[in-house]
Amino acid sequence: MKVEWRTLWSVHPFWCMISSVTHPIRQLSPADPGYPELLKHIPDPPATLFYRGDLSLLTTPSIGVVGTRKLTPYGKQAATAIARDLVQHGFTITSGLAMGADTAAHRAALEHGGNTIAILGTGIDDATIFPQSNVPLAQEILDKGGLVMSEYAPGTHGTKFTFPLRNRIISGLSKGVVIIEADEKSGALITAQCALDQNRDVFAVPGPIFSPRSIGPNKLIQSGAKLVLSAADIIQEYQELPLFAHAPAKKHGSPLEEKILSIVQVHGQPFIDTIIAESGAAAQHVISALSMLELQGTLVSTPSGKYYLKQ
Repeated sequence: MKVEWRTLWSVHPFWCMISSVTHPIRQLSPADPGYPELLKHIPDPPATLFYRGDLSLLTTPSIGVVGTRKLTPYGKQAATAIARDLVQHGFTITSGLAMGADTAAHRAALEHGGNTIAILGTGIDDATIFPQSNVPLAQEILDKGGLVMSEYAPGTHGTKFTFPLRNRIISGLSKGVVIIEADEKSGALITAQCALDQNRDVFAVPGPIFSPRSIGPNKLIQSGAKLVLSAADIIQEYQELPLFAHAPAKKHGSPLEEKILSIVQVHGQPFIDTIIAESGAAAQHVISALSMLELQGTLVSTPSGKYYLKQ
């Protein structure tokens, strides 16, 4: 069947005029070859998908990263670090372009040269993207080769129903979903439930027991979600993916990983405190990088907290 890329000039001429000429709005139905295979198998696949950007990202391994709009500094740090490390290991970040956790995850992916997909609960034209303050972020996603998508036609404003419904698309496109911070009743928890219903993995970042933002992920962990301390806890679940099987062998990764390897080479078997001090990086970033290096088989840790190069 020949692919019919239907632009919306004839159907929605006004919205297409204000949309970027370089990123026109197109649409897909389940009968089109470009329609994402993963969505065909969820209980209620979208009848139509409107999109702007690089549709090929739908064939890449994706992790959904979602959480509260009222992100704490801890939550922002967690969302940024996890998204950063995931894209550096070949994953695409899928989120909802909302304020808070979504914004932090999209920005971290872009800032570290990774791929990201934004799934909206509104139309994807500039006039109805919500929040309007994230229109520049949507444009940056498109300019850097990302994808913006929705099941709602251009000109559709969000309602209390459209945002929860779009969450099934975020989880449906993903191998698994990470919940960063979420109140006891939160849209992020709807995404987690969608992931369970779709047989996707659910990951959760633990938080302080007295923080209302931590109630959601902490309860998910109690119910069986995998506790995530770094992206390494997610990556190890997907070692069978082609992106790992065919990745070129390498000893070096990010600049921080390279610096850590240099420190270990100089000191032989330094303690983690020495590595943190000499790296000049924040402790949580060093711990995350050490986890990645162990996962890659480059470093080995001892029970006493020392690290040495694997021979």
